[in-house]
Amino acid sequence: MDDSSWNQRVRGETEIQRLDRNWASLLQELRVVQTGVQLLTGFLMVLPFQPRFESLSTSMRVLYLVVLTASICATALLVAPVAAHRLLFRRHQLAWLVSASNQLALTGVILLGVALVGVAVLLFDVVAGPVAAAVAGVVFGALFIGTWLVRPWFARRRPAQDAFDDQQPGAERADPPER
Repeated sequence: MDDSSWNQRVRGETEIQRLDRNWASLLQELRVVQTGVQLLTGFLMVLPFQPRFESLSTSMRVLYLVVLTASICATALLVAPVAAHRLLFRRHQLAWLVSASNQLALTGVILLGVALVGVAVLLFDVVAGPVAAAVAGVVFGALFIGTWLVRPWFARRRPAQDAFDDQQPGAERADPPER
């Protein structure tokens, strides 16, 4: 759905201003997740060098490799918009950059969720055993799926109910009546 007419009517934004705002928002969101995913990846990279790593079962080692792969891929995808911006700097490709970076960020966040659930399973298995690991995997998987995917998906399906829809650009937003 193209929201440029809404942005023009409500915000008084041109297409370039909208792209600039979207790019700035995306960068701010990426700042939130980049540090965490980089720390997670670093943590995972040193695990095989710990003495207790040898005691992991074959299935837990396979899970470790899946988690490490998801974390490295998430890191690459969540940092990619910055690299793309550097390569496209002053090339007037902001529309492509915002669109492609949005896709990279969405995929990176999904892989981060996979990595976090996998880490939880690994840690719960080592600390509390396989049953606790399975429970943790289901609970954290449901948490991420519910909060990161299902809830926003339902919100996307609702019709927009923005208080600004009927106001002119620059108009003050009225406070809702007290109940």
